[in-house]
Amino acid sequence: MNSGKLFLVSTPIGNYDDITLRALKILQEVDYIICEEYKIARRLLSYYKIEKELLQVNEHNEKENSNEIINLLKNGRNLALISDCGTPLFSDPGNYLVTLALNNNIRVIPIPGANSVIQALSGAGFKINKFYFFGWLSAKNEMRKNELKKISKIKDVIVLMETPYRLQKLLSEISQNFHPNTYVVLAYELTKENEFYFRGTIKEIYKIATEKNLKGEFVLIIDNRGNK
Repeated sequence: MNSGKLFLVSTPIGNYDDITLRALKILQEVDYIICEEYKIARRLLSYYKIEKELLQVNEHNEKENSNEIINLLKNGRNLALISDCGTPLFSDPGNYLVTLALNNNIRVIPIPGANSVIQALSGAGFKINKFYFFGWLSAKNEMRKNELKKISKIKDVIVLMETPYRLQKLLSEISQNFHPNTYVVLAYELTKENEFYFRGTIKEIYKIATEKNLKGEFVLIIDNRGNK
């Protein structure tokens, strides 16, 4: 029996209409869908009127559940992996499962689609022929301080991500570690009704974030090319 395929299906980052026809076709045809959180996946699939049995892979159970998924693939089942939003494995669970699949000669097929980093950069107004993606800072204070010192020395366009409730904390930390006139773009609530790009110095954006008490999903882009 031939092994099944593991599809990595990108889903919208906010607006459910931002899904590709190919992604919908795959989600309709696979035998199972692997998700990060059941509730979020069911809400998404319900919007597209897709009913599938769900399997769960997240940071707490990935190693435990991956063997079961590999067995399904070995028995010829086709599965799709989705994250809560955006492109799977991009700061999300799934790397262990994909590595295990590849080690078992199972074909892994990424299905392109929404990605908050590319969306944020395309609207930021910077020349983006190259940039430095750092992603998520550590939640541990000492490690976080060291990471901030490291990235403050990178003379490039830098992309950071963080949870909504840490937005103001992150901006405060950036203001303490970067030149106060460093220009930043805060890409806020991308693809949603209240999407907005806040542009200005780190001091200005921090002031706006605290005054408006911003707590939505975001990508922070720092232009650190011209600061010493």
